[in-house]
Amino acid sequence: MKKTYVVVGTGARALHMFIGPMKETYSDYCSLLGLYDINIGRAREASKRTGVPAFEDFEDMILKTKPDIVVVTTVDAFHSDYIIRSMELGCDVITEKPMTIDAARCREILKAEKRTGRQIRVTFNYRFTPFTTKIKELVSKGVIGDVFSVHFEWMLDRNMDVLAHGTSYFRRWNARLANSGGLLVHKSTHHFDCINWWLEQRPVNVSAFGKLNLYGTNGSRKYAGGISGRNCRNCEHTNECEFYYKLTEDEKALYADNEQYDGYYKDGCVYAPDIDIYDTMSVIVEYDKGTLLTYSLNATCAYEGWRVMMNGSKGRLELFLPQTGPDEPGTFDTVRIFDLNNNVTEYRVTRVEGDHGGGDERLRKMLFVGGVPDTLGHLAGTEDGAASVLIGAAANVSIKEKRIVNIRELMESGN
Repeated sequence: MKKTYVVVGTGARALHMFIGPMKETYSDYCSLLGLYDINIGRAREASKRTGVPAFEDFEDMILKTKPDIVVVTTVDAFHSDYIIRSMELGCDVITEKPMTIDAARCREILKAEKRTGRQIRVTFNYRFTPFTTKIKELVSKGVIGDVFSVHFEWMLDRNMDVLAHGTSYFRRWNARLANSGGLLVHKSTHHFDCINWWLEQRPVNVSAFGKLNLYGTNGSRKYAGGISGRNCRNCEHTNECEFYYKLTEDEKALYADNEQYDGYYKDGCVYAPDIDIYDTMSVIVEYDKGTLLTYSLNATCAYEGWRVMMNGSKGRLELFLPQTGPDEPGTFDTVRIFDLNNNVTEYRVTRVEGDHGGGDERLRKMLFVGGVPDTLGHLAGTEDGAASVLIGAAANVSIKEKRIVNIRELMESGN
């Protein structure tokens, strides 16, 4: 049965992940009725590209189009506002990760879902990649037995390249804690969710440390005269800054040409004095069934990639996945299992085409087409969304207050 949708938040992610595919690939299953963004210029640009009507008021869009489902792809801090109001207006919701950015907003979303009886899906696309799915299969089968500990390390690159992933977070809205919850929420929610999903456990206690080493005011000390512009286009250090960023023509049309509506710069200065998120983070998590997690995220690395190691009662699992350079379909990633008799079994996982290791397309098919068996529980709801957010939110509190944070107490206090 064809369902009706509207999208709130019309940035690049919304266009490429949802709006474009819903209009093209999934038009037999989706009827897209409206677009809304607090930046009306950006909404109109998205409308011009897709032919979907742009609205100047969110509630007016809902009341006039009466959609089955609202897709939320705004700045993270506003997810909860649109999720809750959409459900109150009678709609189900699909929301980008993270579901929200702190415990108080998590609590309000869960209360609203129960009160309204509506359904929320959280789009954890990284669950759908072939290599994370293989880990889920192996752990679920008990190949390494009961999991005693997990080490997960994610490296974001800062290469002298305009596409450097780690650096990009510090020139966008993500660099302000009030917008994103920092990288421990915005980025790490992917990782914490995968770990929660693999283990089928819930986090209990969190301890963390975080530093801002390279960006913000720590980095700007290299310029004796300080920074002179709010963005790369208007800075006297354009020719010498290693992180100078030149907007693409697509970004100019979507963002720069609409700055007058909200003042948002896509090429913001990575040395801006109000940057207050961390670029180097370490977290320890205790789970409800006893597993311990050590986690690190670093946005200043020489290359992009990640590694995971799990120690269990029957052996050890390892995966190292460097992501520098383009993915080539047909190449392999290798999951290794070490048993207790010095035997090593390798599982080769073929890489596939598509964004996020092919996860985006697999997720869209399950969301929009339906009828796809979900034997491993790939689709996530609010309990999963909250569990991943709460690790990052607890980590932020731990860093600020220099203490171990109990997640249940955090939820009850609503910080």
